[in-house]
Amino acid sequence: MFFCIAVLYQLFSYESPRATADTMRHLKETANRLPYVAALALFVFVIILSFSELTSASTEVQPSTQSSSETSQSELYASAPKLSEDSYPLLFGFSSRVAVWIVAQLHLFFAAFVLGVPIFVLVIELIGVLTGDKRYDNMAREFIKISMVAFSFTATLGGILLFLLIILYPDFTMYSLKIFKPVMFVYALMFFAESLCLYIYYYGWEALSDGLGKWTHLTVGLMLNVAGMTLMVLSNSWATFMMAPSGVSPDGLFLGNVWDVIKGPLWNPVNLHRFIANIAYGGSIVGAYAAYKFLTAKTSDYRAHYDWMGYTANFIAIVGLLPLPFAGYWLTKEMYAYSQQMGITLMGGIFAWLFIIQALLIGALFLGANYYLWIGLGRATGGEKYRKAIKYMAFVLVACFLVWFTPHTIVMTGSEIKALGGAHHPVLGVLGVMSAKNTAVNLMILTTFLAFMLYQRAGKIPTVTWMDVGNAAITAMFVAGALNIIILGVYGYYIPANIRIGLSVPQVSTTLLVIIVASVINAFIYRGSKAIGPTKWGAMPIRSQYALFLLAISFTWLMGLMGYVRSGIRQHWHVYTVFRDYSADAFTPTLGYAAKIVSLTTLIFMAMVMFIFWLDDFSKRKIADK
Repeated sequence: MFFCIAVLYQLFSYESPRATADTMRHLKETANRLPYVAALALFVFVIILSFSELTSASTEVQPSTQSSSETSQSELYASAPKLSEDSYPLLFGFSSRVAVWIVAQLHLFFAAFVLGVPIFVLVIELIGVLTGDKRYDNMAREFIKISMVAFSFTATLGGILLFLLIILYPDFTMYSLKIFKPVMFVYALMFFAESLCLYIYYYGWEALSDGLGKWTHLTVGLMLNVAGMTLMVLSNSWATFMMAPSGVSPDGLFLGNVWDVIKGPLWNPVNLHRFIANIAYGGSIVGAYAAYKFLTAKTSDYRAHYDWMGYTANFIAIVGLLPLPFAGYWLTKEMYAYSQQMGITLMGGIFAWLFIIQALLIGALFLGANYYLWIGLGRATGGEKYRKAIKYMAFVLVACFLVWFTPHTIVMTGSEIKALGGAHHPVLGVLGVMSAKNTAVNLMILTTFLAFMLYQRAGKIPTVTWMDVGNAAITAMFVAGALNIIILGVYGYYIPANIRIGLSVPQVSTTLLVIIVASVINAFIYRGSKAIGPTKWGAMPIRSQYALFLLAISFTWLMGLMGYVRSGIRQHWHVYTVFRDYSADAFTPTLGYAAKIVSLTTLIFMAMVMFIFWLDDFSKRKIADK
């Protein structure tokens, strides 16, 4: 608190010679709003504190002093209520599930963007400080500016979501609030902390631009990310509790320790998966922003700037995309460990075909990212020498994509199964098992990393004397790694299925080892290298920008489908096996039905994002006209 006060004092008392009139006006406007924000925060704090005091008498009583009956214990703690269809109000005749579904998904889209952008913005700003290159500082500031508007959308959608849950699912909402009551204050506090840090971080960019002020600004950015990550892990605990409840009895009776509820079996896997996904997703959205600005740029300087920004955003998206399948595997593995039935439903039941669509979208992400890199070779002088490798990398990517896209089982009628000779295709069926798919995804990751490394080499001449030895070592690493991945994949066909799934660990380890070792060797080879010529920023063809739009749309649609999986895997349970859903929507949506809702939500989100882009462009034109 004292740190924030000190920063605010510096912000509104420091007169930077480089600060524009508009910047200072925004600073003063923000300062005028702060007392109202503080008053609101204090009011919420008092209300929560008062509520906590009123309920402390009952919560402090130990179970041992109570009656042995479950009824009396339920009065002390939160127990899962027994509901009927009449317990669920209707909203103007609309489906309650669809209303909550769309709003929740839009909220998560914006939340992922708002949480992901400050992470790499802080890194980019730090690079600018360490290198002294103002371009990085300007790019970081422009990235965070986009998230300012997105943050307001996130908060608004979160409020609407809470309203819908209270109105449409009152019993479930109260049950959840009683269990997570001890951390609600922390969540509210972190939300206000995130808001305060975000405003200081953006509006204080000019005032905190020199010397100690710049490091103070970086510290504010770090605090912004800490608050955001705290919000993320707390909200993840609510979702994972619904999927894999812990800290409650089999009939949903809260046992009194909220930490046992939070640290459920799926909490850490979901935390890691969302953290990586937020970075990749944030990169894809700012990449779409850069593509929009590139296509609408009126001068070559602006086109060059946004070309460089698009390249940076694509790099961020790739950095997040490469480890994302590994995090997804860990989450799936823990689902199996928690409930074998849930795992079977996920991979071999009604959701099996969803993963074919997932494979299609992930394949589009890999192909789109690589396509952008391949075209980008034309920016660098001498990059044409690597163009001959594109056809080989494209062949590997397409071949692996087709393997990953192959279904394990096919939905058929009895006569079709009889005609085919079984549920599995006699030729392609072998490609549908996890051994083949794990092999394919690891080879796609290695190929994408190779494409990026070749792009980094374009236009540079190494000066070290051991260049040939280093290149030979990198080549050997890629060949040996690929062979080991393939051998492990083939070996998986000769061992039982419960052992086969564990082979993904050495495959992943091989991929990571190749990436790390090759990166280190390549960095030392090209340290102090000479540039053949300047990078021709802005020379990218128009079609390259549509690859960035493809990444953003594919990521959004993929996140929507995965949200459907995490929710639908509970089937007819609010809280899996603990709290039954008796509403009219207590059914697992079909894939076709879910695809329509997810597609609609994706279109709405992309329209809102394009509006944010247009609004930013419109405001700049108005300022330029004045």
